[in-house]
Amino acid sequence: MDPQGPAGAPGRRRPLSTSPTELLAQRLSRAGIRDVVTVVPVSGGLAALAGIAHRQDAPPVFVKSFAEAPDGDDAAFVAEAEGLTALRDLAGVPTPEVIVANHEVLVLSVLHPRPPDRTFWEQFAHALAHLHTSTVHRRFGWHRDNWLGRCRQINAWADDGFAFFAEHRLLRWLSEPRVESALEPADRAALQRLCARLPELLPDRPACLTHGDLWAQNVLATADGRAALIDPAVSYTWAEVDLAHLWTTAPPPESRRFFDVYAELTGLDDDWPARMPVIQLRQHLAVLAQFDDDWGAAETIRATLRPFRARA
Repeated sequence: MDPQGPAGAPGRRRPLSTSPTELLAQRLSRAGIRDVVTVVPVSGGLAALAGIAHRQDAPPVFVKSFAEAPDGDDAAFVAEAEGLTALRDLAGVPTPEVIVANHEVLVLSVLHPRPPDRTFWEQFAHALAHLHTSTVHRRFGWHRDNWLGRCRQINAWADDGFAFFAEHRLLRWLSEPRVESALEPADRAALQRLCARLPELLPDRPACLTHGDLWAQNVLATADGRAALIDPAVSYTWAEVDLAHLWTTAPPPESRRFFDVYAELTGLDDDWPARMPVIQLRQHLAVLAQFDDDWGAAETIRATLRPFRARA
C-alpha cells in the first residue's frame, strides 16, 4: 500500500538472513546497478524493504524489494511501475522515473518531501481533479490485477460500478484470515447488506483512472515543487475512492483547502463527506487483512456497519 506507511506487509516478516540494506544492495547489483556506495533505509517501511541508494557515478535512487514476493506472485513491481506510467502518461500527474522494475526490485528516481504549505495542496487539487475528469472510462477495472501492500487487488472488468465495488473492493476481503477472525458473523452479514444497498447510499458515478492508495504519505514533490505520486494501485473506478482515502487518513492541516478546491473543480455535491466512511471501508478492510495491529480499522469498520446489522 505504500513503501512508507500502513497497509503493507501482513503482520510480521520472517527474519532475514542478511540485513535489509544488504539485501537491497544485492538486488540492485543483480539489476545492473553496481556503483552503490551505501543504502540508507527509508523509515516506516511496512509493505516492502526500502531505501535510498547512494551511488558513486550517478544520482541516488529509491529502491524497494520484498524479502518474499507477495501472494506468491513476482509481478507486483512490474504492475506498480505500470501504474506510475499510467498516471503520468494518461493524466500528466508527476511520478518518479522508473529505472528498473522486475520480479524482485523496483528502482525509481528520488523525489522530495512535500512542502508544508497550502499552495502546494491547492495545486494538487487541480492535478487530481484533472486526473479524475480527463480519464473517464466506460468500464470499471484494469487490464491486470495489482497490489495493495502484499495483497492482490482484483481488477476484473465490470460494467456496473456498484457490483464492481461490492465484489472486488469490499466483499473480496471477507475470506482473508485476519478479517474472518476480527469480524463477527453479524458484521460480515452487515457488510453484505451494505453492499446490496450501495445504489441507495452512493451516487451513480462513472469510472475514471484512480491512484488507488492515495493517503498523504504517498504524495511527495518534484524538484520544482509540484505534487508527485508514489505507490499506486491503479484502476478505473469511482474518483471518490481517492478522495475518501485522503479525507479519512489524517491529512495535514495545510491540506484543508484541497478538499474545497477539488469539490469546486469537479462539481461535487455538498453531501460528499457523508459518503466517505462507506467508500473508505475498502481501505480499512485491506488494513485489517494485513496487520496484527490494525490501527483501529476493525473498530472503524464495525462503527460504519452498525446501521446495517440486523435488529433482534
